[in-house]
Formats: sequence, C-alpha cells, structure tokens
Amino acid sequence: MLNSLIAVFLVIATGWFLKSRNIVSQTHWVGVERLTYQLLFPAVVIHTLAIADLRSVPVLAMGLSLVFAILSVAAVLLLARPALVKAGIDGPAFTSIFQGSVRWNTFVGLAVAAGLQGRAGTTLMAIAIAAMIPLLNVMCVIVLARFAKGKQMSTEATIRSILVNPFIWSSAVGLVLNQVQWLLPTAFIGYLDALGRASLGVGLLVVGSALDLNRLARPRLAHGVAVALKLVAMPLLAWLYAGWLGVTGPALAMTVVAGAVPTATAAYFLARDLGGDAPLMAEITTLQTLLALATLPAAVFLLTTST
Repeated sequence: MLNSLIAVFLVIATGWFLKSRNIVSQTHWVGVERLTYQLLFPAVVIHTLAIADLRSVPVLAMGLSLVFAILSVAAVLLLARPALVKAGIDGPAFTSIFQGSVRWNTFVGLAVAAGLQGRAGTTLMAIAIAAMIPLLNVMCVIVLARFAKGKQMSTEATIRSILVNPFIWSSAVGLVLNQVQWLLPTAFIGYLDALGRASLGVGLLVVGSALDLNRLARPRLAHGVAVALKLVAMPLLAWLYAGWLGVTGPALAMTVVAGAVPTATAAYFLARDLGGDAPLMAEITTLQTLLALATLPAAVFLLTTST
C-alpha cells in the first residue's frame, strides 16, 4: 500500500513542481483542467463502470456503506451549522467545509485501487464511483445554492447544473453500458480505455497543480473540522457501516480507501463558480492531500487488519 501511495503522490508532486516552476504555465493548466474535467474523467468513469463485473462484488452492501457514511457526515455538519456560525464561519466558508468533508478524489482512489489490487481493485472502486459521485455532486450543488453568497440559482438552474455535471452523467452512461457490455464494440472499449489510462496520470498532475502551499496559513477551525471529518470520521464510518452490512476482504479495504482519500480538487472550481469560499477550499484541499499520505495507509491498516 505504501509503495502504491508513494507512486501516486510522486505524480501529484510532479504536477505541483511543474506548476510552481512555471514549466507548464497557468494558462496551459486551465486547458488541461478543462480537458480532464470534461473528457478524461468521464471516460475513465464510463470505462470503469461499463466493463466492471458487478455481479461478482458486493454492490449493494459496499455502495450503501459509503452512502450512509456520506449522509452521516453531512448530517453532522448541518446540525452543527448554528454552532459554526457562532464560531465565525459564514455561509461560503461552510460550503467549503462541507465539500471538504464529504467529497473524495476519484483519481487518487482509482490509482491506489489499481496499485493495490489491479483490475479487481478498479472494479470495486467502480461501486464507489456509482454510489458516491451522483450523491455528492447533487448534495454539494444544493448546499452551495443554499448557503453560498454567489448568484442565487433558481430551481431549474440547480437541476440543470446537476444534470450536465460530467461526474453525474458519466456515471449514468457507464451504468447503462454495463447492462449491455457484451454488445459494445472492441474498438469503442479500447477508445475509452486509452482515454481512461491518460486520465489517471493527467488527473493526478492536475491535483498537484492545484496545490498551493502558500495558502496554508495558520490552521483554523475550518481546516480542522474538514480534516477531522474527511480523513478520520469518513473512513471510520464507512468501515463501521461496511462491517454492519457484511462487507469483508478486498471490498472492505476498497471501501475504506474510498472513504479515506482526500477531497476532490474539483471542489475548488465548484466553490469558485457558485459563490463558495474558494481560497478556503484550496487550503483544505492542499492540507488534506498532504496529510493523506499518512492518514490513508493508517486508516486501511488499522481498520481492515482489525477484522
């Protein structure tokens, strides 16, 4: 696991180095981010879900474990909202804490899963993708529409934003194709596979390019809440629910991995576009990505070896 994580974080560090040294300029990173978000990520989601043998894995139990963990953390945050307001955390900052506490970095999750268990790992991670991505993006858009101070979105605009979200429609397409995978042309699968292979490396470079160590000011309550809920509470809750639902073995390990990876860098762009606290979101993303090098293997080792 440590070797797989080191490889992942070396690619992330390479992205940071290329950005910080201006070897790849900011204007070029904007294009790479758009390419990753609009094409490469949907391709890897569709390919992973389309070819996964979901009959051989505990789809319902693993998916429900992650959904319950997400809903639990979201409920804690919403219930704590009045206390956070008293502590000086305004609406935009709350939305960044929310995204930082519930969202996951799919690129890191897929890379770790493939490094640990190969095709079996990516098949199991496909369950996490199908269970988490639609729910998380719907929840985060709604929370931003409710608490952020950007342009207020109408109900129709909110629904439209959810439907055109690449994270959501690619999951739907992948699940539909999974039902007719024997009809899919080999050339089409090869096309998706080629884009998907590119997406992991490029996606991790984009993760690294989004890191800004200069944003890491003195840790504040907002940072601590997001780190504690995402890197500690989320994998613990996923493990507890998975055990309750009878998930064991490699599926349990991948459930913990899906819960323990840092938050998604795409959260920054959503915060920026919908009026959230984008600088705080960048700080949370950077802090979690750095800390996950230690917390992710610790979570998997401590939780999965205790069963």
